Amino acid sequence: MGLSKDRIRFNVGGRIFETTSTTLANAGRGSFFGALFDENWNLSQPGDEEEEDLFIDRNPDCFAVLLDLLRTGDLNIPPNIPERLLHKEAMFYGLIDHLRTAKWGPFDGNRLRLSRSVTGIAPGDGTAIRAGPDGGCCVAHGSVVHVFDWMLEEHPTINLDYQRVNDVGWINSGNIVLSACERLGRGDGGMGLFSSSSGELRYKFQVSHDNQVKSYSAGALSFSPDSKIFTSCKGRSNEYGIGVWDQITGKQVDFFYESPGWSLGDADKLQWLNGKNCLLVATLFPRKDNCYISLLDFRDKNMVWSWSDIGSPATADEKRVRDAIAMEESNSICVVNEFEDLGFIDLRMDGGGSSVRWSSRSRLMKSKMPDEPCYPKLALHEGQLFSSMNDSISVFCGSDWVLTSRLKRSYGGSICDFSIGGDRLFALHSEENVFDVWETLPPPVI
Repeated sequence: MGLSKDRIRFNVGGRIFETTSTTLANAGRGSFFGALFDENWNLSQPGDEEEEDLFIDRNPDCFAVLLDLLRTGDLNIPPNIPERLLHKEAMFYGLIDHLRTAKWGPFDGNRLRLSRSVTGIAPGDGTAIRAGPDGGCCVAHGSVVHVFDWMLEEHPTINLDYQRVNDVGWINSGNIVLSACERLGRGDGGMGLFSSSSGELRYKFQVSHDNQVKSYSAGALSFSPDSKIFTSCKGRSNEYGIGVWDQITGKQVDFFYESPGWSLGDADKLQWLNGKNCLLVATLFPRKDNCYISLLDFRDKNMVWSWSDIGSPATADEKRVRDAIAMEESNSICVVNEFEDLGFIDLRMDGGGSSVRWSSRSRLMKSKMPDEPCYPKLALHEGQLFSSMNDSISVFCGSDWVLTSRLKRSYGGSICDFSIGGDRLFALHSEENVFDVWETLPPPVI
């Protein structure tokens, strides 16, 4: 490596590049370049100044683009460089996050732009879409799960042989958890850990009841920072409730049994609350005639808060909660009905005495209802609230959750699910078996 104080030279594919250690430090410690330096960003083995330049057998045109990115923070891609090739080179150097940050700005629901739509063929209607930790996603259709990396290249398909997939979630960029229905007489179903790159089954999570392994159907999934997996479970006997497994060992570590008169095993939504160290469990209409929302504390097996519409005034809105999400900062739970009206339940009050405070301002939408409407879904991300309704997604902001924008495209049918991860929003349409990728444009240069 040629070296003169802070100056460093590389030979990349036969072309010489000269830069500084200060520029390379912008790549970060976990990058290809970070491995060349000590903790103070001095070359670990500086060698002799007369020594040959460090040779890297990679594409020099892409290296030039990435080096300029480290120098200026700006991304300028010449027309002769395929973007997919640049992405692969950025992966090699550990600069993929730098590339994505330069191309797309910080996530903002009000500045999202439709960047791409991905079509495919799969049996059954869309079940779920989940954003991955590396910018990719996975899509469940019936018994099939399609996995895409952040360049939206599809990996081998996961096929459960006609077992319906109920939910799917990412453990990390290399592993996906699937929950599925049990088929009567087959003893299958439950929950499994799969490789996101090969589709291979790595582990099957078992439920034990009275010291016996039981078959079961697994439903909604959630994950906690201490490597726990939660899923709603329905067994053939009395194994109704919420199961808990260790992500690392794959072993069952707990089970919260469903109490009489309540619903846990049929839950539509699970959400781990870090601040409260509790799990939100929501079983919603139309899966049940009534809606049940509760907070479970697994430390002492206690339901610390609960709400149900049983006994509520028989109004249409009150009886048709379609989704729910906890908002820890405001100590409330946001719910949505089939008209996309938002409602709020105060967590500081006993659930039995709490009523839903409905807001109908979102009923400004007067568009024609699609032939096959989908139930609305909710998501909370970076202080913004998102609600899907038919073929669009509404964005709400501020302390009063004012409707600020709506995401919509012209085809694909109703949105059956959506997911936000990193700098992308993925929306899955039901009719045309297509999902959209929405990304935030970088702010204008002043």
